[in-house]
Amino acid sequence: MEIRDYLKVIVERDASDIYLTVDSPPMYRINGVTQPVGDGKLTNEQLEALANAVMRTDRQRKEFEETMEMNLALAYEDLGRFRVNIFRQRGNVGLVIRQIKVEIVPIDKLGLPPIIKDISMTKRGLVLVVGATGSGKSTTQAAMIDHRNSN
Repeated sequence: MEIRDYLKVIVERDASDIYLTVDSPPMYRINGVTQPVGDGKLTNEQLEALANAVMRTDRQRKEFEETMEMNLALAYEDLGRFRVNIFRQRGNVGLVIRQIKVEIVPIDKLGLPPIIKDISMTKRGLVLVVGATGSGKSTTQAAMIDHRNSN
C-alpha cells in the first residue's frame, strides 16, 4: 500500500491516528480504541519504503538517519492534513500518523463545562490546556479561540 491508501482509510473511518510498526497490521485509533485493519503484518522493507515516500528530500532522510526521528506534515487537497512521526526502534522503522481536522467544533458541542466560555473571554491571564496525547487539547483551544473571535 502507498501512504495515500493508509490516509484514505483514516479519513473513511474517521480515525484519529494510525500506527505502522513491524510485525503488526496497521492499527487505527477510532473513537479512542485502537484496532487492526486487516491481518497482514508490515515488514521493515514496507515501512522503509513508506518513510522514504513521506520524506521528500535528501536533507530529511539524512536528518532521520542521524537522529532516528522525523516529524513532518502532509497535506492533500482531497484528504486533508496529517502530522507524521517517523522513528527507528530496535533497528526498524515505524510511523505514527495523526489526522488534523480542519473544522472547528463549537464549545457547546464538545461537552465542556460552561465556564470555558467565560475563560475564553478573559482579557488577561494565562490559560493552560493540558492532557494526554489525543485528549482534545488542540480541539479545546481552537474552540475557545473561535468563541472569543465570534463574540
